[in-house]
This record gives sequence, structure tokens and C-alpha cells, in this order.
Amino acid sequence: MLSSFAQLRQQLHQSGPRSAVVAAAQDEHTLQAVLAARRDGLIHPILVGPPDQLRPLLDRLGASVPDEDLVPAGTEAECAARAVALVRQGRGSLLIKGRLSTGALLGAVVDRAGGIRGDGLLSHVAILEVPAYHKLLYITDGGLVVAPGLEEKRAILRNALSLCRFLGYERPKAAALCAAETVSPRMPETGDAAALREEGERGDFGPCLVEGPISLDLATSAEAARLKGYCSPVAGDADILLVPSIAAGNLLGKALYGLAGGKMAGVVLGASVPIALNSRGASWEEKYNSILICTAMSRR
Repeated sequence: MLSSFAQLRQQLHQSGPRSAVVAAAQDEHTLQAVLAARRDGLIHPILVGPPDQLRPLLDRLGASVPDEDLVPAGTEAECAARAVALVRQGRGSLLIKGRLSTGALLGAVVDRAGGIRGDGLLSHVAILEVPAYHKLLYITDGGLVVAPGLEEKRAILRNALSLCRFLGYERPKAAALCAAETVSPRMPETGDAAALREEGERGDFGPCLVEGPISLDLATSAEAARLKGYCSPVAGDADILLVPSIAAGNLLGKALYGLAGGKMAGVVLGASVPIALNSRGASWEEKYNSILICTAMSRR
């Protein structure tokens, strides 16, 4: 069980820097995280962005980057396209989101002609350290897939399970979140959750525990489960929170990250390289944690 990002950092041992492409690197928190990761021997960064904004930022941070590792680009679309092109050329083992919208970056990632999409579904996992919870939470998908159907939820769950197993979880516990614990035709997501639970029970997802439909309080509070008479090994001890829609995941992640005082890292899975993806308002430390996870994953 991983309870904090500090514990996660201790677990992810490194062996030499990986090449990393930063799309729209003209962002102070992103550069702080990238430079810290370079200092710690995690990455060798290539910065994509407008030089007239990048150089003053680097000067203010007391850092320098060789000219060959500064790739000029202007608009969000140009930064995204050039960063993805560098990855396609083999110059990057991971991709890092800087000062641009998620839509602009992922538009380049999934571009049919020049993108870096893998064979499966792209999905986002938010890893959260929340003071009120006893271990890290993995929320998916609150960043990419807008309204997943059952087949997409299977792929989203598999991506999250793959991440957890990579991080050392032998039997991750996944909760398919809904507003109720019973199947209702008025709430189609409850039927999807029940189907996923049945598939998990027969081993379709490998070693794991899948519960659903289950509400957030039951997934994260053993006391709530006791009071409601809800018996499940996932209750009060979930690792993965599989949300029914992007709206639910976005709201949940930002509530835990903002109002509840949590820390968050974000990764996109399913591309040819791992992608470190945080909100533009994230701290440099949270962006560093995302880079750390993607750097480790790029060695698989």
C-alpha cells in the first residue's frame, strides 16, 4: 500500500536520465519541476515553446539549457504538434504538458497523421494524496473520456490496473462509483458497474477486486459501510475510483485536490509514451511527481 507521494518517490528507483519533451515549457511551475527532475537525474529535457518567454524564465530560475534542446514554437497548436513530432522522431521517452490546454496537447497526440496514439484507449489517471484517506487514490477518468460506455470503462479500468500493478500493487481494489448501490434502469452506470464487478469476479481483469455499483462514501469509509451493512473487501479501502463520466471525475478530483487539501499527480496512459498531465494551476511539486511516475513507466 502506498500512502504518500514521498513513499512513491522512494519506491521508484531510477537508472539514468530519460529524454523528455516539454510542450509549451514557458510556465514557471512546469520549468521548476522539469529542472528539479533534471537535477535529480530523472530526465534530459527538450523544451518546446517561444524562446522570448523561455529564456527570461530560465534566467530567473538560474538555469540554462543547450540551444539544441530549445525548440521554438509559438501558439498552443504549434507547441503541441512540435512536441509530439519530437516524440515520434525518437527524441522523447515521455511527454510533459506545460502551459497549454489539455485539448490542444491531446489533439496532437491523437492526430491520425502525426500523433502518438497507441493501440488501446487513451485515458487519464489522477493520483491523489488526500489527508483524510489512508493511502493514495487513483481516479479515472476525469480528464479524457467524456461519457464512457461499458466497453470504454473496461479499457479505462485496465489502464488504471496496469498502472497500479506497475507501482507494485499485487491485487488492486477498484470501485465502480455510482450514486446508489443497486442496479437501476434509470441510472445506466449502475448496470455497467455490476457488469464490471461480474467480469472482475471471473478473472477478466487479472488479479484485482472490482466492486460496484458502490457510492463514494462506501468505497472510502469502512465506518459508512458498517453502518449501511455493505459488506465488501473494497469498502473503505478502494485504490481505484472508476467514475461514470468525465464530469464526475473532474469534480471529484478537484474537490479532493482543492477543498480537501490533497496533492495530485496526473498521467495519460495508452499513448506510445507516458504523458505527464496536470492542471496548469498545479504546483511544481505535483508536476514533479507526474514526471517521476512517467519516467519510471517509460522504462518498461
